[in-house]
Amino acid sequence: MKLDTKEFEAKMSKSVAAYKENLSTIRAGRANPDVLKKIEVDYYGSPTAISSIAEIKVTDARTIVITAWDKSAMKGIEKAILTSDLGIHPQNDGSAIRLNFPPMTEERRKELSKQVARMGEDAKVAIRNIRRDANDKTKAMKKNSEMTEDEAKASDKQIQDLTDKYIKDIDAVTASKTKEIMEI
Repeated sequence: MKLDTKEFEAKMSKSVAAYKENLSTIRAGRANPDVLKKIEVDYYGSPTAISSIAEIKVTDARTIVITAWDKSAMKGIEKAILTSDLGIHPQNDGSAIRLNFPPMTEERRKELSKQVARMGEDAKVAIRNIRRDANDKTKAMKKNSEMTEDEAKASDKQIQDLTDKYIKDIDAVTASKTKEIMEI
């Protein structure tokens, strides 16, 4: 009986998806509404995502315009952006909030590239941990005589192939994001 790898492949796929999601919140020099995803506004006493209470538009490569549906939320949105780690000063004209993304310095680009590389390594570690779990399950099945030596080797190879595939995906995503950050 061979090890069913679907469960482990699904976990690896979710790890890559989570990594991509985390990368989308990193500001890469141009206006990207995803940088606002993790910012929550105190809206009538409950933390609310900006996208739930306002329209977010990218008007050009360096500008995001936020228009709240409820004008009383404008101050809260502005305050939430100011207290976030976004590093951008919002301009509130009463009807809309403008976020102007300045070009990043070379030093900041290198810093973000290192951050992306660290996040990539963390994602690879997650994939390797899933591989370890799969290999442990294979060993346990072999020990309990649920699979033969040859089946165990085949399962280990299949898991290693999956691991290599997903680590290659992470490397590609990391390279792409690093290239995006380093573009001027």
